[in-house]
Amino acid sequence: MKKIFSRLLTRLRRHAARLPVTFRLTALPANTPAGATIYLAGSCNGWVTDDPAYAFAFDAAAGDYYLTLPPGRGTLDYKFCRGSWVTIETDAANRAVPNRRYLFGQSEQVIEQQILNWEDQGGSIPPRQHSASPNVHILAPAFAMPQLRRTRRVWVYLPPGYEGGTGRYPVLYLQDGQNIFDQYTSFAGEWGVDETLDQLAASGLDPHGCVVVAVDNGGPHRLDEYSPWRNKRTKRGGEGAQYVDFLVDTLKPFIDHHYRTQPARDSTGVAGSSMGGLLATYAALRYPAVFGRVGVLSPAYWFAAPALLRYVAEQPPRPDTRWYFVCGTQESPTMVPLMAAVHDALHAAGVPSNSLNFRALPDGLHAEWFWRREFGQAYRWLFAEAAAGLPAAAAPSTSLA
Repeated sequence: MKKIFSRLLTRLRRHAARLPVTFRLTALPANTPAGATIYLAGSCNGWVTDDPAYAFAFDAAAGDYYLTLPPGRGTLDYKFCRGSWVTIETDAANRAVPNRRYLFGQSEQVIEQQILNWEDQGGSIPPRQHSASPNVHILAPAFAMPQLRRTRRVWVYLPPGYEGGTGRYPVLYLQDGQNIFDQYTSFAGEWGVDETLDQLAASGLDPHGCVVVAVDNGGPHRLDEYSPWRNKRTKRGGEGAQYVDFLVDTLKPFIDHHYRTQPARDSTGVAGSSMGGLLATYAALRYPAVFGRVGVLSPAYWFAAPALLRYVAEQPPRPDTRWYFVCGTQESPTMVPLMAAVHDALHAAGVPSNSLNFRALPDGLHAEWFWRREFGQAYRWLFAEAAAGLPAAAAPSTSLA
């Protein structure tokens, strides 16, 4: 009897997994702007915040908004927004909320949900406080990007001991600068890079230190700037080459001229998460003589996987470049396979195993708290030992647990 019941349950779950799921928003914040379009951003679409295929429609008869998704498999992590991370949903106190989660085949086919607040519509709720360390400053609120004919806010973190010292430091270039140092400017939580590096220095685990340069993303231009290749479905991307040229030809020379840096490739890194991880990968391949250390966190390789893999073959990486990959196993069905494909392509192109660190963690999510937690280990493996002139790091771990 138990076997019969188990088989029946399995069949029911398989049948449910083949059915579409409909999300219905039964309540919105009272201050939702009139005519606003609400989107679902999640692991199903690479966390694109204004994907027309994931826009809610209004049901006049029911008086609510609905979105029907095709059948899927596994876990769907998602949030609601109004077209950008600045307009992401928050809780009643205007604080960041965890990712919502849906299990295909194990949850109901109609999901009724409510949105309590919008990030940019906090109303009378007190604003978040600044959290950046004193050794973080804004280089420029509108730094010129001639390659893109735009401007961008740029942040700089100076390690403890920089002021009043004479030493030179390696440099790490990070994307999505709004989320790197300050919870006040973050749109989904901050990485706390400044706190992490300050703590590593205080504990003696990073005796040398590092300058960190973080460039804000371009809001509506983010997808375009973070990929050199267009994505046919989203019709976004295509400006990644110009953005990387900005990093190399405009920003890096300015940083090396005005700060005490170690400008050589062995002391220069680039990193990012999600689309920023795709951008960091491309940057290191486009400019192998500039970037010697690459941090790739939960990369959005889905956006341009075939083109990226071709590019690895066409633009072989330098074998002495160090690569650190980390993601969560449940972020999306393609996250681990595509990250592994790029890892394997780099290895096949000549990067030795001890220069490739690959970690896929079961508790990892596509979220700032996860990248905050993992940043310290990624940084130490990529930078700390070499920057301090100590022996090279031990052989990298390859983890699926």
